[in-house]
Amino acid sequence: MHYYKTYLKWDEGRIGTLSSETLDSFKVATPPEFPKGVPNTWSPEHLYVASINACLMTTFLAIAENSKLEFISFSCESKGKLEKVDGRFMISEVELSSEIKVNNERDKERAGRIIVKAEEHCLISNSVKTKIILSPNIIT
Repeated sequence: MHYYKTYLKWDEGRIGTLSSETLDSFKVATPPEFPKGVPNTWSPEHLYVASINACLMTTFLAIAENSKLEFISFSCESKGKLEKVDGRFMISEVELSSEIKVNNERDKERAGRIIVKAEEHCLISNSVKTKIILSPNIIT
């Protein structure tokens, strides 16, 4: 069992500072799409989508290492869809468009299986009700 502690302090308007005991702090705010939202600042919506994306990467890295898959690069763009569902705002789906560059053709299929397994085992994806859409691209 592990615990992850964060601290949030309201600064002014719709802006606060998010921190943790051992991490750098940063500003968070209401996104600009909402009344009095603040542009160019991390929002809860960004952090939510980013946490799913980061979890996919870290889970992929762990499984790839355990599977001894050698790869050249990993990147992933995530896009969260915010909409009203049953009268409430929610991020109903997140599309994860990953690109994995492998050393040779024979590793492409294996990398594809590993990224699918990573999404299935991602603890953040398993903790949310948001639909996760995985769109991997494996290249050499």
